[in-house]
Amino acid sequence: MVQVIMGLRGSGKTKQLVDMITTASQTETGNVIVIERGQKLESEIHARDARLIDSKEYEVLSYQVLRGFITGLYAGNYDITHIFIDSLFRIVDCDDMAECERFLNWMDRFGKANGIEFTVTISADASTASEKLRTYFK
Repeated sequence: MVQVIMGLRGSGKTKQLVDMITTASQTETGNVIVIERGQKLESEIHARDARLIDSKEYEVLSYQVLRGFITGLYAGNYDITHIFIDSLFRIVDCDDMAECERFLNWMDRFGKANGIEFTVTISADASTASEKLRTYFK
């Protein structure tokens, strides 16, 4: 399952994401992973609640690399139940909506096949989202 939180900068996406991460870490029986670019969530999320990963440390700069990164995380830890991705366009350095949609579709298939939920924030005007992308809106 994939959930997308999309809105312009300052629309409250990060606050909503932090609340969801906190809830997931307290209620889910598996591991909760948070992928972000930089370490802006470090002061809001404690290591005991979720595994924080700075994508810059692993040179995740495209959708293809992020897909491999997520697959590798899961291959090394089958106990992952939820992956949160903060600021998708910033991580992959691409704001192409068609590419984004293909990636979200892959995540949806991968998540269903492996019992992983994904929550993704995208900093962009929600009115620019395609019909398919809107199906992932929370």
